[in-house]
Amino acid sequence: MAEHLASIFGTEKDRVNCPFYFKIGACRHGDRCSRLHNRPTISPTLLLSNMYQRPDMITPGIDAQGNPIDPKKMQEHFEDFYEDIYEELSKFGELESLNVCDNLADHMIGNVYVQFREEEQAAAALRALQGRFYSGRPIIVDFSPVTDFREATCRQYEENSCNRGGYCNFMHVKQIGRELRRRLYRGRRGGRSRSPSPKRRDRRERDRGGDRERDRYREKDRGGDRERSGERRGRDRDRSSPPVRESSEERRAKIEMWNREREEKAVPEEEKRDEE
Repeated sequence: MAEHLASIFGTEKDRVNCPFYFKIGACRHGDRCSRLHNRPTISPTLLLSNMYQRPDMITPGIDAQGNPIDPKKMQEHFEDFYEDIYEELSKFGELESLNVCDNLADHMIGNVYVQFREEEQAAAALRALQGRFYSGRPIIVDFSPVTDFREATCRQYEENSCNRGGYCNFMHVKQIGRELRRRLYRGRRGGRSRSPSPKRRDRRERDRGGDRERDRYREKDRGGDRERSGERRGRDRDRSSPPVRESSEERRAKIEMWNREREEKAVPEEEKRDEE
């Protein structure tokens, strides 16, 4: 019985727990939902409810004065918000993901989901954000049960084929431009250093050790390649056409020849040791 309940937890077959709250951290029925919303006491993910205010909140594509909004201006407005939020939240730790909903339904519009690398970082951010305001509005922040955004996002929206539009019950994640993504997330690879957890630090050290070992072998191969390239350039210096790169078959034949020469040199040395 326990195994059966565990297997259906958070699915449509679960008649006790709300599957939408479990998957996306929000439910259109709110507190009136007939199923339970099990709010986590700790999580690496925070939900900042209804935080992003689109310029076309009343009518999509139209501002409050009834004038059409240039899509480029809309994107600039969104990216300014995204960068502002990213810089503020990254003060508390490394961000695994930062997603802003493009949905229009009341329970999802403007929702911001931020997932930290560690639960303690999310807890610190929650404490710091409580009671604060953004653009004159209070920030509503809670721990979210969402940890796998693949289950929370709408696949049809990503393929531009969602027929429910902004009122879909799954996340329509608004995308930032390539340039902003490169600027914000470049710290993931060799940018600002942050202290990893001991387990991750050990794993990274092992990975780096393997990388250094591979680099040494690559440097040896490059050294041999440079020597052979120099020989080819010397032979072909007087030719007008550039040197032709050896085929893989020719390279394998050379390697086999080098191995054979090495073995032939090793045989006399072994015979000499046997005579002694």
